[in-house]
Amino acid sequence: MDKQAQIIIVDGTDLLAGRLSSNVAKLLLQGNHVSIVNCEKIMISGNRRNIIDEYRNFLKVSSVLHPKHGPYHPRRPDTIIERMIRGMLPRKKPSGHAALKRLRTYIGVPSELRSKDKMILENAKITRPSANYTTMADLAREVGWTQ
Repeated sequence: MDKQAQIIIVDGTDLLAGRLSSNVAKLLLQGNHVSIVNCEKIMISGNRRNIIDEYRNFLKVSSVLHPKHGPYHPRRPDTIIERMIRGMLPRKKPSGHAALKRLRTYIGVPSELRSKDKMILENAKITRPSANYTTMADLAREVGWTQ
């Protein structure tokens, strides 16, 4: 709130999901509007099989009395990232609720954002070869996302 709010576009290609989420949460709490493009190319570190198994176990969490009433689990890469960022915001406070409304996530790059310059978060870049990571698209396909 010390400076003017900006519209920030972040390209998620080859960025680590957790570090990206924490950086974006901080930007949102400062009053900026943040759009994340290429959510399907965001990377998750760790053993591929473990990541997928953990997410499948997360999908089994539901209400005992009425599973249809939730909780609802995201399966698309952009909604998975949105949910990760939501977990890093104080969303039950007015500031966190307002911050979450300033977030937009996209699969690919929408036409209205193509010409704009994108911000690169240096501290969220992957450090090893990309074969050591799992992309958000791979995880989403394994848990039921169909394009």
